Amino acid sequence: MKVLLLFIGVAMVTCLPREEFQHHIDAVNRAKTTWKAGHNFGEETSLDYVKGLCGSLSNPAIRAQMEMRGAPNNVGDIPESFDSRDKWDKCPSIKEIRDQGSCGSCWAFGATEAMTDRICVKSGMTYHLSAEDLATCCDSCGFGCNGGYPEAAWNYYKNTGIVTGGPYNSKQGCRPYQIPACDHHVPESKNPCHGELPTPRCEHSCISSYNKTYNADHHFALTSYAVSSDVNAIANEIMTHGPVEAAFTVYADFPNYKSGVYQHVSGSALGGHAIKILGWGVEDGTPYWLVANSWNPKWGDKGFFKILRGSDHCGIESGVVAGIPN
Repeated sequence: MKVLLLFIGVAMVTCLPREEFQHHIDAVNRAKTTWKAGHNFGEETSLDYVKGLCGSLSNPAIRAQMEMRGAPNNVGDIPESFDSRDKWDKCPSIKEIRDQGSCGSCWAFGATEAMTDRICVKSGMTYHLSAEDLATCCDSCGFGCNGGYPEAAWNYYKNTGIVTGGPYNSKQGCRPYQIPACDHHVPESKNPCHGELPTPRCEHSCISSYNKTYNADHHFALTSYAVSSDVNAIANEIMTHGPVEAAFTVYADFPNYKSGVYQHVSGSALGGHAIKILGWGVEDGTPYWLVANSWNPKWGDKGFFKILRGSDHCGIESGVVAGIPN
């Protein structure tokens, strides 16, 4: 009897994480709202695990010290829809979905993704800036895999510079990302990034196969700045200079996003998450921002999602930050 009870107890614990997600999936799909929900994570993955991926921290003092750009009266005509992937189709990074792995480094990914895109938009150069370098070496940015400040990331880009580096195991650039990519669909026990991983060490050196020294490989921004929360100001910034980094509050229903325009329906807040906004549009009468996530291409709509535009939903419009590459 004791053995049987123990077996049943283990089975129940194993099922609980899946049930957490299913509860929110059912709530969203019953509501017949502007989006569809489904499973994006494996059976053993819990909401606590997703909390660890939400590493965007807020520090209003850092933002207050930045230049503010994009006053509403300084923007021109804004089209109904815009997609950076079409506007700058020769910039492959704009179409990419990266993978932060089991690390709360979204703040560094959202930053380096937008920085990389903006370098290509301005110069046509297609190298990647290193999320590894930013996440591990920027002491003023926060706590690496335990979260960081998007505004501080852009200030670091301007003041200290960031070296090049591609995704995990790519051997591209000076400092590729060390943390393994995650397949969130498989059971966590079989996932190469099971559990939250520690922040790698800051290394002031490039991988041996790279042809430059660490100091010679640094790239800088001419400026770093906050962008007004006005919808047209954000759109004008993207249309003029390329994608931007933003942050928003992730609620327990968001990890289950599959399609449509996300609006919070079910569950409490899990944490802040930084992403890249690359466009906007209207779907079935609902205005949205087009966003690239960093939870791999198997998540959501091939790694992308849409979120309600125009009402600062989940704070998506109040924390936009950007800069101009040198």
